[in-house]
This record gives sequence, C-alpha cells and structure tokens, in this order.
Amino acid sequence: MATTKAHTTSAPPKEKVAVPALELKETQKQMQAKIQEHFSKTGYTLPATEENGSLMEEEKFWLSYECQLRYLRATKWKVDDAIKRLESTLKWRREFGLYAHITPEYIEPEAVTGKEILFGYDVYGRPGFYMIPSRQNTTEATRQIEFAVYMLERCIDLMDESVESLDLLINFADKAKNPSMSTSRTVLSILQNHYPERLGKALIINVPYLVNMFFKLITPFIDPVTVQKLKFNPDVVKDGIFAEDQVMKDYWGGNQDFEYVHEKYWPALVNLCKTRKDHWMENWRKIGGTVGIRESDYKSDTRDGPSESIEAQSETTHKREQNPSTDVAKEEN
Repeated sequence: MATTKAHTTSAPPKEKVAVPALELKETQKQMQAKIQEHFSKTGYTLPATEENGSLMEEEKFWLSYECQLRYLRATKWKVDDAIKRLESTLKWRREFGLYAHITPEYIEPEAVTGKEILFGYDVYGRPGFYMIPSRQNTTEATRQIEFAVYMLERCIDLMDESVESLDLLINFADKAKNPSMSTSRTVLSILQNHYPERLGKALIINVPYLVNMFFKLITPFIDPVTVQKLKFNPDVVKDGIFAEDQVMKDYWGGNQDFEYVHEKYWPALVNLCKTRKDHWMENWRKIGGTVGIRESDYKSDTRDGPSESIEAQSETTHKREQNPSTDVAKEEN
C-alpha cells in the first residue's frame, strides 16, 4: 500500500501538554504595569529615531502583555533594562525591514529548495522549524539572514493561544554547508536580543566532527540559558518531544512522509499565516487596539477561526485556481 506524502504542515494538535501559567508576584505585576505605563503615555515616541517615532499599529500589536513579560524575564526582572531592550527591538524591527522590505515575494528565492520548513508541533504545541543546511541554494548572506527571520516570524504566526516558543530541528546530513562564523553570530545576536524567550528547544542531528567543532566555537557567544536548550542527536519521539504524527519520518523518526514541493508549500504557508495574523489583529482592534493587550485574548477563538492546516489552505487555493468563478459568485451574493 503506497504511503501518502505530505507536502505541507499539519494543523496544531487538538490536545497538548499544558504549560503551567506563570504566577506573578505582586512586585512583578507592578514591574509590568510600569512598562505598560511607559509605552502608553500620551505622546510617546521611540527615542533616537530619524523617522516618525510614534508607534505604528503593528508595533502596538507586537507590544503585548506577554511580550512585555518575555523581556522582563530576559532581563531578570529589571524594568529599565526591559524597556531599553524593547525599544531597541522596536527600532531594529523597523530598520531590518519587517514591516515593508521583507515581503514574501522578495524572500521567496531563498525558499525554493526547502532549506527552512515549518512543519508539525511538539507535545506542548510549539511549532517545529526545520533547518536543512545541505539545501542551501544562495550565496547572499544578508538575504539568508532575512529569510531565517522571516520564517521565525511565520513560526510566531502559527503559535496558538498560550504558546510562546518554537522548536528548531537542524539536520546536518547530506554534506551540509556550514554557515560562516559571521552569519551564525549575526543570527544568534538577533535571536538573543530581539526574540527572547522564544526558543523551546534546539534539536540537532547528524553532527559531523567539523560541525561539532563549529558549535564549540560559537557556544561562548550563546546565552547560558539557551545552551541548556541544545540537544544533540536526540530521538524526538522516544524522548517524548514530538508525537509520531507531528514529525517527519526521514531522519527524525516520525510517521510523516514529507516531500517539499515549493509550488504547494510556499503559497499555502504565506496565505495561512496572513489569514491568522489578520484575524488576530481584527480581534485586537475590537478589544481596544492598544499596547499591552493579552495575546490569549485575541487568539482565544483561533481554533474556531482560521486554524485550518496548510494542507487545507493549499487545497482551497488549488480549487480557486481551477474554478475562479466560485469566488466571483460568492462576491456577487
């Protein structure tokens, strides 16, 4: 009996291991309130910005209650440090081009070989972000870094309510091309400075001697807390990190026979992430559209809203391409 190949990621698991909610002490609640007050004050502008320093709608959306707590935890609950880091990230997001420059069309040439794939969720509901260095297809370091950040942002789009982190799954098989020290340090700097508390686990397999030495070289540049999340050559199913039906069969021991087909995967991923993000922002506007709204509040109906899998999105897109008159009829009605 032939095995059906998967070409897109699956929907989040209906049941996941619950992560206990962080119980804040009264002093910690007061710290978050100070950050909220800082960014909510009348006439607030980002310091040292050449352009308009007023917060854009998407920046207010990003500055959620949970985001503020992530930066507080990352700075060991130091309010002034958390504010400085939040403002640094807000400026970096503008300068890096997350709101205008790094579009799906611009970044797509990096995606065609499937060297970075979002597929499945671990037992805690964290999205799986696969990196396959052997599929490297470009030489432009800047856009390679931009692509990694773009896919990281899409990972965040795929996080359901109460999920704040992701799993990296890196496979160095098939004569993987090792990134330069400069590129690696840049990506690490971005992750540590602008995506604190976002890494669940980094799962790395098929580590050859030279790559192992490479990791030893870059470890001093990695935060000690992050180093503890690194796992080399794990069995992700036996170790209870992923269920079989949420992880790829090849190399990773799951039962999902995945094949990357760019023409199916890419538009489906882009459409699904946009649908989810648009839906969340619509909910966010309805409940105030301000800094400090809880992510859980605007994500609470995701399962009843745009939560279909990328596979379903791909099928919908294909049907529309085959019969575009269907959508026209809907619009006329």
